[in-house]
Amino acid sequence: MSAKVLIIDDDSNICEFVKLYLENETYEVRTAYDGAKGVEMFKTYDPDIVLLDIMMPKKDGWQVCREIREMSAKPIIMLTAKGEVFDKVLGLELGADDFMTKPFDMKELSVRIKAVLRRCQAKSDKTENETLHFDNMEISRQKYELRLCGKPVDVPPKELELLYFLASNENHVFTRDQLLDKVWGFDYLGDSRTVDVHVKRLREKLDGVSNKWTLKTVWGIGYKFEVFS
Repeated sequence: MSAKVLIIDDDSNICEFVKLYLENETYEVRTAYDGAKGVEMFKTYDPDIVLLDIMMPKKDGWQVCREIREMSAKPIIMLTAKGEVFDKVLGLELGADDFMTKPFDMKELSVRIKAVLRRCQAKSDKTENETLHFDNMEISRQKYELRLCGKPVDVPPKELELLYFLASNENHVFTRDQLLDKVWGFDYLGDSRTVDVHVKRLREKLDGVSNKWTLKTVWGIGYKFEVFS
């Protein structure tokens, strides 16, 4: 069955060009020309992947990305005329899975769509959907749910994936680049500050929950989820 693609971009020419190209590759494609309509269509169309512009009327791409991430972990590739590192960092922090700068090559876009869909399918096929249990904490990849002291805690998908990965490899140290590769799943072109931001936000949520484990900085190297014996 063909994957369903939702394009959210206020440039109708780009939307139609990308739509025709992807339909020729057997994708099922819908388009929305503003952010508000994009969110509405996401709910009714239930796409397998979203191609999302940043500068749009009614709701910009940042807001659309936030709202989609509040209800779904479906993959998002951001398409934008902006190429600054800050924009890439912000997009990734909000939960985007990949980032392409306009003008882009359609063959490269097609390859990235396939790669992102493959990674998402591989994640769902793995045993990563099991729940991890630690003192006063449960992490479920299947439900995308974090429970602390028995209570559910709001956590963005990428924060949960980062915590799940570190906790499933307890006491193992990972560099920032390794975490970007393992959690974000593609070669990151900017700096690694996004990992530090995610770790900081996780620590704020995990503060005081338990004295039997911690999210630890290994200075000069990276991070690890340390469990005390």
